Amino acid sequence: MYKDVDKLVVWQKSHQLVLGIYDMTQSFPKDELYGLTSQIRRATVSICSNIVEGKARGSKKEYIRFLLISRGSLEEVKYQVLLAKDLNYIDEDQYNSLLSLGNEVGKLLNGLINKLVRG
Repeated sequence: MYKDVDKLVVWQKSHQLVLGIYDMTQSFPKDELYGLTSQIRRATVSICSNIVEGKARGSKKEYIRFLLISRGSLEEVKYQVLLAKDLNYIDEDQYNSLLSLGNEVGKLLNGLINKLVRG
């Protein structure tokens, strides 16, 4: 699958984040369907998708570029999770759980980017 990208811990954790975001947004108000719900889902899916696409490009330079895009999408998601908390769509525990997973994904992305840049 995806040239073994599914074996990467960063992809696995990113996929867990996608599943967590989808679960979280199921309880959002219906009037957010085309607003925050759609935006946060698309941004989260973008994290995994860019890891896969970058790996499939076949060049280290392209892979790094797509990982950087993933990192940008991750930061967007982290803000949107904060916004969901501040709008009282999620509670503090949900926020902390998703933020923790997001921070873990960020560290893994940074580690992979640094490894590729150095090697």
